[in-house]
Amino acid sequence: MNINGKTWLNIRGAIATAIAVTSTLTISSAATAAKLKVTVENIAPTQGFFFSPLWVGFHNGNFDTFDLGVAAPEYLEALAEDANTAPITAAFANIGAGETQATILGPTGPFQVLTSGDSASMIFDLDGSLDSSRYFSYAAMGLPSNDAFIANENPFGIKIFDDDGSFLGADFIVTGDRVWDAGTEVNDEIPANTAALAQAAPNTGVDENGVVTFHPGFLEGGNILAAAPNGDFTAPGYQIARITVESVPEPTNSLGLLAFGGLLFLGNSLHKSFK
Repeated sequence: MNINGKTWLNIRGAIATAIAVTSTLTISSAATAAKLKVTVENIAPTQGFFFSPLWVGFHNGNFDTFDLGVAAPEYLEALAEDANTAPITAAFANIGAGETQATILGPTGPFQVLTSGDSASMIFDLDGSLDSSRYFSYAAMGLPSNDAFIANENPFGIKIFDDDGSFLGADFIVTGDRVWDAGTEVNDEIPANTAALAQAAPNTGVDENGVVTFHPGFLEGGNILAAAPNGDFTAPGYQIARITVESVPEPTNSLGLLAFGGLLFLGNSLHKSFK
């Protein structure tokens, strides 16, 4: 895909990485501590829909990224128009619904978006017994676009731990019928207004002053599909991303096993000595 270089300066300047908050593992909490791996893969066709680095957060269900039919909050406008995750990172931290969040950067070039075939992962340490670890949310800007984004609408929709703290995990596919329109910028697809086409500065599109809706799709014969001919996510069965949250086995404590083995050896030696 031939993407104008100016828009990358915009995306590059907007992307802010949030560092995952980890907890200190103590003996008393060892039973409930969990090391989790979150992986995101772009499974859209080549020259199709791609997306910005993925913001993720673990919470108690009280962080609602957006509501259909309601005006997008400022943090969502920044993400959906300019791939800027700094505001949503701050909003999540301020609301107090959870302590663990991050922006997972893709492997593609210096801007680290995720294009077709790309995948990226990050490891998180959580305590499954805490309410603040129970649910999972994600969000990213869809590219190229004026204000398209992917995110879970229901804050309770992705449950990672049950009420007893047992790990449930997640493995799901984001499909084209779950691409949202932030309603903050007119979908004119004018290159100078459209991220990943020729937008040279953030927040340069025409204000729409609307509400969050299902995205109607890109303009037939428009500039986006000219640049990304396989980007029609409204096509039946269109798949965009696969997101998994899986448990990572803790490494065996080799020092403890060595010590235990040493005690067995010592016990056997003493037993033989007193025979």
